[in-house]
Amino acid sequence: MMGGGSDLDEAFRWLCGKANGGDFLILRAHGDADYNPYVDGLCKANSVATLIIPSRKAAQAPRVAEIIGQAEAIFIAGGDQSRYVKFWKGTPVEDAINAYVAAGKPIGGTSAGLAVLGQFVYGCLEDKPDDADLTSGDVLADPYIKRVTVVREFLKVPGLENILTDSHFAKRDRMGRSLGFLARIVADGWSKTPREIALDEKSALLVEASGRAIVVGTGSGVYFLQVTDAPEVCKPGQPLTLRNVAVYRAPTGARFDVRAWSGDGGEAYSISVESGKIRTSRAASAVY
Repeated sequence: MMGGGSDLDEAFRWLCGKANGGDFLILRAHGDADYNPYVDGLCKANSVATLIIPSRKAAQAPRVAEIIGQAEAIFIAGGDQSRYVKFWKGTPVEDAINAYVAAGKPIGGTSAGLAVLGQFVYGCLEDKPDDADLTSGDVLADPYIKRVTVVREFLKVPGLENILTDSHFAKRDRMGRSLGFLARIVADGWSKTPREIALDEKSALLVEASGRAIVVGTGSGVYFLQVTDAPEVCKPGQPLTLRNVAVYRAPTGARFDVRAWSGDGGEAYSISVESGKIRTSRAASAVY
């Protein structure tokens, strides 16, 4: 799981190792095959290929699902997660990826490709690729603005149930909007205690099948959030009030057990939102 920005050789080598020398497949909804030489130079793989699935029509092709099923490692590239949701959800591509991971095969993603791995997904809007200009302030002021499009039940990755995944976290100041997304998940009745795994740029989380994970890279690390109390105010047109969200910041080298939701080598603190304003228990009063 990579947070975007520069790709991390260490993360790709780790994913390749999980494929045991098999076929490495990069999935995209647009773009080109520029990952192929990069991955091929890092991995001892039987093959490295990119499969671009740019429409719902393409996602219906039987050969596409067949190729996904034959892979030994899958990596979903960055870009625009609204295309992944719009083009792949409810198609044989979604079914093929879910069957692939249910078989115990490894999967990874960066940026938009990371964002679709959790049970809960910020889907963006089609005309706002990656929606980079949806700010924390926008969501904290009104969690129900039209552009807050959280969806669920796309991919079913074991260990990522009840989890929202996000990228570019500290770099793009996404803490506030993540708190808004989590509050919406509770208010809309999807989960009483949703969690989030949020990665900063140039950081990666390498998660074993057991759920035990380690943080690598040169970014500010990985942030693990969990809602403990229902939002006090999460209504259309009103600023958010949400208290006592538990946060664990795991820097490079820290370890975290995703299934037990506990870490070692990081920092635990809490964050609250009062009338759209963030408050933190950290001594330095820093959000990140």
